[in-house]
Amino acid sequence: MNPEKSIRTGKPAWLKKSLPKGGDYQRVRNLLTKAGLHTVCKEANCPNMFECFSKDTATFMILGSECTRNCRFCNITNGAPSPVDPGEPLRVAKAAFDLNLKYVVVTSVTRDDLDDGGASHFAATLQAIRSLAAHARIEVLIPDFKGDREALKAVLSAKPDVLNHNIETVASLYPVVRPEAIYERSLSLLQTAKAMDPALPVKSGIMVGLGETLEELEQALRDLFSHGCDILTLGQYLQPTPNHLLVEKYYSPEEFEALEKLARSVGFQKIAAGPFVRSSYQAHELSGL
Repeated sequence: MNPEKSIRTGKPAWLKKSLPKGGDYQRVRNLLTKAGLHTVCKEANCPNMFECFSKDTATFMILGSECTRNCRFCNITNGAPSPVDPGEPLRVAKAAFDLNLKYVVVTSVTRDDLDDGGASHFAATLQAIRSLAAHARIEVLIPDFKGDREALKAVLSAKPDVLNHNIETVASLYPVVRPEAIYERSLSLLQTAKAMDPALPVKSGIMVGLGETLEELEQALRDLFSHGCDILTLGQYLQPTPNHLLVEKYYSPEEFEALEKLARSVGFQKIAAGPFVRSSYQAHELSGL
């Protein structure tokens, strides 16, 4: 799996995905737009957006649409964030109720401008969903909160069913891919979450194709497992715009099968690995809840 630049040859056949037919996609999108809500599906240009919307699922993105960090892989806008909207938790809960969701994923942009990184807003959103859609299971996909244990504790106090935080890539690529993040800090957050609530399923994800080696990937998997990660997603990095990092390698479906085998040999039992896998893709099925 030595990386090789293949961006100039175009996407391989296995990365071509037909869009589903039917009105469910537009119905969900219209409801979210009317409610004034953001989804990471749309903001990050996720390749599974049409499929998930057509199945009445979406990952809600709270705390605005502008991120205070500027990761080189991410399509979410970097800029001055808007003030926190106190009405947003209830709107998310209302949308989850109106869509009759059984499993809700809540994520956010990174808000380093806030004292708690937005942790209290996460908690308020979970509490609102519980009040309106008590049957729903809730997964949170959180930023690193700059390593603030109290912020993490605030999120966990709202009792999510799964806690997710992505390390995104291997340690050596952090200065290029995630220059404002710290590999060890993300691992520590996962470990702390597991220590605070040992029964809580902890989840993380890695993108491949950014220039990592197989040896580095194996080390990242071992690092995740040893820091309390239970659930793993492995997906292909796709360049969202010409201004983002180039794809260094397209992994074949067979290579993803090999990566899943590797993850199982490390100790993971719940794994989603494939070209189109993203952190929230088929999150309900992967959680086992």
